[in-house]
Amino acid sequence: NQHTDYILGEIYKGNHDIVGFSCYIWNISQILEIAQNLKKINPRQIIILGGPEVSFDSIELMENEKYIDYIISGEGEKTLKELLGYLIDGGDDIDQLKGVTYRKKGMVLKNKSRDFINQLDTIPSPFDEEIRFDKNKIIYYESSRGCPYNCSYCISSTFKGVRFFSLDRVKEDLSILLDKRVKQVKFIDRTFNADKKHSISIMKYISERDNGYTNFHFEMVGDRIDDEMLQFLSGVREGLFQFEIGVQTTYNKSSESIDRNVDFKRLSHVVKTISSFKNIHLHLDLIAGLPHESFDRFFDSFDDVYRLRPQKLQLGFLKLLKGSKIRKEKNKYNYIFQNHPPYEVLGNDAIQYAELLKLKGIEGILEKYYNSGYFQNAMEYLLANFYESPFECYKDIAGFWESEGHHHVFHSRNALYKNILDFYIQKGFYGRKLFEEILKLDYLMYQKGSLP
Repeated sequence: NQHTDYILGEIYKGNHDIVGFSCYIWNISQILEIAQNLKKINPRQIIILGGPEVSFDSIELMENEKYIDYIISGEGEKTLKELLGYLIDGGDDIDQLKGVTYRKKGMVLKNKSRDFINQLDTIPSPFDEEIRFDKNKIIYYESSRGCPYNCSYCISSTFKGVRFFSLDRVKEDLSILLDKRVKQVKFIDRTFNADKKHSISIMKYISERDNGYTNFHFEMVGDRIDDEMLQFLSGVREGLFQFEIGVQTTYNKSSESIDRNVDFKRLSHVVKTISSFKNIHLHLDLIAGLPHESFDRFFDSFDDVYRLRPQKLQLGFLKLLKGSKIRKEKNKYNYIFQNHPPYEVLGNDAIQYAELLKLKGIEGILEKYYNSGYFQNAMEYLLANFYESPFECYKDIAGFWESEGHHHVFHSRNALYKNILDFYIQKGFYGRKLFEEILKLDYLMYQKGSLP
């Protein structure tokens, strides 16, 4: 969240011989800007890039961006260590370093790829008893790498298999994080419950060592949560766990086209059961712009998932990531998408940009009036009395916002209450006084002080 000029200055002050950057869709533009300026300031400084955003087109990138000295493709732990050994101590010849793209005699060359690290415990842990944490920061943690699924929009679709850190290693790390009372540990495993024994052992350890403060976030496949795990989850402390479950679509044709088969009936049962426990925050995801799913069919997916009443429903938009299968199949579905990160979809043969734009407006309304949690009673009243479809309700509110120009400016929370009342009045719904009282209830439940 800091300006690139500030970051550039702070790196420069370090007077470093070598600077390395991990590159993702959310930071690659800033990194290239910073790296280019670092090279201008100090041409002798060595610039190394790594990460998913540079792993798939390293030769082309280095040919276009002359200030990059090396790119590491794939997993970087071993490769970076060997490359630093070469740069500092003059170790093995650069030609022998697997996973490295480099310059030689005016040419850009790429060595053979490096195999994945099978024994993940050989990677040193970044945590020890002496480490200090900012209690307000999120700790990102991995207990596995890879995914048993091969969803075509995901980078994990480029390789197969799942590798796990040992339970002893994971427990040792988590013990430190629990003792330090960090605010949240967010597991970045692609599918945390890929292996039931592994996942439930970790969750049971966390529950047994619960410090009453730290929260743990997991990405779960909903239809793989069995009755034994549900029984365990029913007894965990409220707020200890939160689950992010990717539904993406309820249209079977779309699911099949992206190599993602979900038993939505089982997933619905799992979500409803966990919701009944009232102890775990549930975050469900949808993706707009998938193959075959038109605007009208997305309408159904939205309603299917909304009716499960998760604490958060995220409406995301497909990104055609470098290296992903769906990007390679872009012509099959007539995809158009942004040339620059985040490579978001602009249309395909099932949905047009104008329709995606409408979904963007609905996404904004969903964030304000559902995911915020501040309008729970008001939205339930609207849906119970005036709409059979949740999607139709949010579409109408989004249309009202655009007609009034509300989407052009930032709105305070107080303004959000006024705007939804104005929408109610414009629609001519009966019971205005009752709706005003419901809005007052929502306001007083979540706002400090008296009514405005």
